[in-house]
Amino acid sequence: MMIGFLGPKATFTDIAVREMFSMDVTVPYSTIPDCFDALMRDEIELAVVPLENALEGSVNITLDYLVHEVDLPIIGEIISPIRQHFMVHPENEVLWKETSIIYSHSHAIAQCHKFLHKELKGIRCESTTSTAAAAQYIKEHPELKAGAIANELAAKEYGLSIVREDIHDVHYNHTRFIILSKTRLPVNKNQPSFKGYKTTVMVTLPADRAGALHQVLSAFAWRKLNLSKIESRPMKTGLGNYFFIIDVDMKQDDVLIPGVVAELEALDCKVKILGSYPFFQLGLEEALTNGMTEMANRGFNG
Repeated sequence: MMIGFLGPKATFTDIAVREMFSMDVTVPYSTIPDCFDALMRDEIELAVVPLENALEGSVNITLDYLVHEVDLPIIGEIISPIRQHFMVHPENEVLWKETSIIYSHSHAIAQCHKFLHKELKGIRCESTTSTAAAAQYIKEHPELKAGAIANELAAKEYGLSIVREDIHDVHYNHTRFIILSKTRLPVNKNQPSFKGYKTTVMVTLPADRAGALHQVLSAFAWRKLNLSKIESRPMKTGLGNYFFIIDVDMKQDDVLIPGVVAELEALDCKVKILGSYPFFQLGLEEALTNGMTEMANRGFNG
């Protein structure tokens, strides 16, 4: 299969794709919209893009493209741990504390605030399209006294020196990546990382009806459907106009979720199922170990 992902090589998306689809051909794209567009043009059969980070929240461009620009079902989800390192060109390794500018994705910069405040206070940070793009830029500009925040694979891919490991503020951080396909290709569930199913629903409320959101949530509650996420996003039609993205912790069935849809439509809500899909947890043991270590370091070891 041809699988597109947010590139360049050695992004966190690339790491997730390599672990999930080790035998397939992968194609990096420079932006999330490029991944969507390539899938719509049939250049690839699957696209993998980031959806949400545990610390920084949703990747809004992914949600907006999924809702406003394309009609593509979510066929799978990958949850992967995130480890950030500070790296420089090998020529600047000894004098890395003289770094004058830092490149990385805006989420990664935010995730490493404490390290930057303590070790490189006042140094300007420049956002890039991905952490790997930052690493690639450092490789191509050895004359700069610059550093990048990225993962270990990026350091290996672009020949950089890691001068500080695990600089992220919280060690149980992880990111959700969604797998998209025009043809609803099956995703292999016969692997240890398979953890269960989710169904993602988009709901648009009727205008100016008091208690409408309460009625929406009640439709799930009385059926005892657990919701793992509910988030609002602007409809882009004017102030105060929102839709809601709701994740349900179950596979789409023939009774409960269709019943919710019918009840919400009877309330004049617009409802769309964005996908019912398996989800996978990569590096679960490592993430749990890091989380326990982090809590112990913060004094929560009881």
